Amino acid sequence: MNSTPLRLTDTMLRDAHQSLLATRMRTADMLPILDKVDAVGYHSVEMWGGATFDSAMRFLGEDPWERARTLKAHLPHTPCQMLLRGQNLVGYRHYPDDIVERFIVRARANGIAIFRLFDALNDVRNMAWAMTVAKRVGGHVQASICYTTSPVHTLDRFVEMAVELEGMGADSICIKDMAGLITPYEAFELVARLKAVLRVPVQLHTHYTSGMGTSAYLKAVEAGVDVVDTAISSLSLSTSQPPTEAIVSMLKGRPRDTGLDLNLLAQIAEYFAETRKKYAKFEGGVSGVDVRVLQYQIPGGMISNLVAQLREQNALDRYEEVLAEVPRVRAELGYPPLVTPTSQIVGTQATLNVLLGERYKLVPEEVKAYVRGFYGRPPAPVDEQVRRLALGDEQPIDCRPADLLEPGYEKATAEIGDLAQSEEDVLSYALFPQVARTFLERRAKGGAREEVVAAIAAEVAAQEEQSPREAWPEPGRRVAPALIPISMWKLAGRISRGGR
Repeated sequence: MNSTPLRLTDTMLRDAHQSLLATRMRTADMLPILDKVDAVGYHSVEMWGGATFDSAMRFLGEDPWERARTLKAHLPHTPCQMLLRGQNLVGYRHYPDDIVERFIVRARANGIAIFRLFDALNDVRNMAWAMTVAKRVGGHVQASICYTTSPVHTLDRFVEMAVELEGMGADSICIKDMAGLITPYEAFELVARLKAVLRVPVQLHTHYTSGMGTSAYLKAVEAGVDVVDTAISSLSLSTSQPPTEAIVSMLKGRPRDTGLDLNLLAQIAEYFAETRKKYAKFEGGVSGVDVRVLQYQIPGGMISNLVAQLREQNALDRYEEVLAEVPRVRAELGYPPLVTPTSQIVGTQATLNVLLGERYKLVPEEVKAYVRGFYGRPPAPVDEQVRRLALGDEQPIDCRPADLLEPGYEKATAEIGDLAQSEEDVLSYALFPQVARTFLERRAKGGAREEVVAAIAAEVAAQEEQSPREAWPEPGRRVAPALIPISMWKLAGRISRGGR
């Protein structure tokens, strides 16, 4: 029997508030409790990456790099972990190799110890360069399998991918169940099979959206999982992770006892319970278990965003139609796992299909780029009729999308000019030009913090509404796309009102 203590990664500083509070928690509200967090003895604390990077600049008037440095300074004994979208880094498109390299080098220098890497399509080509760089700079490379279910996503395929990732240098493997789809018995079987063939540790990440998260962890523990992701109880459940204290309590006195102090965890939970009240207006639309995630495979964050967007466009009565359309579009697009950015791509096409009353009457440029292969290789072939509607006679690319990109750092340096005070500033601009420029301009002007935050949010919103959409490459051009698929919901809204 496995008697190794189960280790825990707590997501309180990243995925928990991203899932529940629209990524709005400020660094200042994290710092007062970090001495206690550091004393717990976590395997790691996930505190950076994902949507926290652009949200810090976009909504909070904060420098995400400063956040990384500050949190690490307050967590000297705890490994700091980030979520990295492979070649997408923390953005919504592929970036050139030089940007990827510089970003990872600076992330490591700013305190990131563990890099959890994934690709939305499970295309390992889009993970390879980031893995190489992270390993070179001494980071722990945790390569992830995006867990989902479909006719082409089988346990055999997941095991094969894990073995391939280990061969590419992964220091550990994460089963990344971003929608909370994994059942307890599937968790047991997948973990058991991975432990039988891998030499590196296995970690399981899930969400509580379907209500199965805690039980899935317990079966994974029985199968020998090394680490699981939890969230402190006051930031857990719903679309977040299972509660830390529950897992600790369930294993107390058992062979895989975590050894963590429940009294200390209770103090942390009490602090975040009070802190959460400050962000009540950002609470997501899913307040409890939503089993529709099992039927439609839509992550909780995507559900709450869909509700908000449809309500904004006075089309909430079409919600159930859009939900039903999502899995149909997903199948036609080759069963991509629904995680950023593919969740936005599939969700927007489904919304357009419903609002326009005719399927694929309009195919957004982002969807065309996906079909062209600019996000990577779909898990299954795209439906031929849909491919023709999107591309006509054009054929998709078959290379790694980033191979089509020219280096971008020097260009970004020239464009942002004296506003950039560091390499980190240049990288922020390279990833999010509009958002970073506004942030850096406001920083240069100074002023009261609340005024800066309000001004940044207003200016970014105005830019995204008024700026022309970047063009995708013309057929045959050897340049990968540079459009962020965030404005697609606005496009759907304009169409639903009869505009363009």
